[in-house]
Amino acid sequence: MALLVTVGLINLVPLVGVLSAGRIAAGYGIELPGPDLEILLRHRALLFGVLGGFIVYAAFQPALQWPAMVLAALSMAGFLLLAWTVGGYNAALAKVALVDVIGLVLLAVAVLLKLQAGTQAFA
Repeated sequence: MALLVTVGLINLVPLVGVLSAGRIAAGYGIELPGPDLEILLRHRALLFGVLGGFIVYAAFQPALQWPAMVLAALSMAGFLLLAWTVGGYNAALAKVALVDVIGLVLLAVAVLLKLQAGTQAFA
């Protein structure tokens, strides 16, 4: 399922932040004031790698597609909800939000196609 692979790849992009604080700072348009926030954000990058890897893997494992789509939707919608409720974010985070909106649209299409194919939810 190409759409699910694409959503997985979207979630894999932040994984590069594991490599250095500089990559995180550049990706999110922020400065890291100290090692505490660096550790947290690099761990966040690692978790996105785990999630993205699972989503890509699930694209080829029909039994895992529903759980992967639910997790992807929760992650992307969760970020959008936080961005909307907190507000005041920078241009780099606005791009992240836009990518998450695109990811949710792709995910919605994937869900519709899966339902159209007659697959029962969580079967």
